[in-house]
Amino acid sequence: MTTARLSYRLAGTDSADVLVVGAGLAGLNTATLIARQGHDVLLVERRTSLAGAIRTTGIFVRKTLDDFPLPPDCLGPPIRRVVLYPPDLRRPVSLTSPRDEYRVGDMAPLYEASAATAADAGVRIALGTRYAGRQGNIFHLAGRDGPTTVRARFVVGADGARSSVARDLALDRNHHLIVGAEEVFALPGSDQPPTFHCVLDPSLAPGYLAWVVNDGQHAHVGVAGYADRYPDGLRRAMERFRASAPGLTGVERPETVERRAGPIPVGGLLRRISCADGLLVGDAAGAVSPLTAGGLDPCLRQSQLAAEVLNDALRTGKPDTMTHYDGAALRPHFRGRLMLRRALAHVRTPTAAAAAFALLRTPFGRAAASRVLFGDRSFPDPTPK
Repeated sequence: MTTARLSYRLAGTDSADVLVVGAGLAGLNTATLIARQGHDVLLVERRTSLAGAIRTTGIFVRKTLDDFPLPPDCLGPPIRRVVLYPPDLRRPVSLTSPRDEYRVGDMAPLYEASAATAADAGVRIALGTRYAGRQGNIFHLAGRDGPTTVRARFVVGADGARSSVARDLALDRNHHLIVGAEEVFALPGSDQPPTFHCVLDPSLAPGYLAWVVNDGQHAHVGVAGYADRYPDGLRRAMERFRASAPGLTGVERPETVERRAGPIPVGGLLRRISCADGLLVGDAAGAVSPLTAGGLDPCLRQSQLAAEVLNDALRTGKPDTMTHYDGAALRPHFRGRLMLRRALAHVRTPTAAAAAFALLRTPFGRAAASRVLFGDRSFPDPTPK
């Protein structure tokens, strides 16, 4: 899409029914759904281009692909095979699904396509515009043309794991975070089946995984874990993993590499994610799987609920409608994944990881892993009362 369609210029003062802060998938989808209900929506994004500063790996699971109309030309080849490795990379466990389970999104054009859909719905999109705080229903922004204010009935915080909107609305904020880093580069043609390689090694990825996603078109090589457990820092762990990463045998890393990094909330959906003045979606609401750290499916599903609640609040004028957007009521759906998150967080040494991996080699372990990796569970789809 042309930049002109994303060049809404703020000057002095402005107004909207809903101000959405953040143009990730959660913010874009929420804004689109609200605008389609006939409401005036202003979306602001601090980046000057949606193709820049991408943080997510962009892995879409089967449930998302089944339930949401994602542009096929923005998706890589389907992946059915997952290989799990212990710290020494020996005797991995290979799991193959009879169905297409994953596809990796080309996130820059996917964001741009989502923004085009939002603009078509009537959303005004202002890039290069930073959220700077609020006073009542007056919101302060800093854009390319200087500071401005927006009067809005509601605000949606889609501004990431360390949400400033959550702070200003006195809502819950993420405290359980891991940090991740990833390199992405194009691949020549490959005769290997598209595969998701996962390495359980606390020295590389304390409390999480190191990964290689090789879908035959691109390689995504990354590590993530608890920041305070990296003795030499995340960058050094990434360098170590890159030198021995599985799934890249014979592949020469090109000079042109896209680098991504950022915090990932893994504490589960936050309890207090709405108030009379607004609500949170996506990473800002902790809508990320505590176990897999996948957030694309939750952000799309949660944004549907957010849009329904906001539409009701705008049409009825009843502030108590916002109480239907309740993280505490949804949080029990994640109880099992939160327990597994705590278990994974306690795997602190390669010896412990190797012992845990022995369980994966049993029929019970393989079945449990298949259920997690290929299961049908996703973010719940509640309906507002």
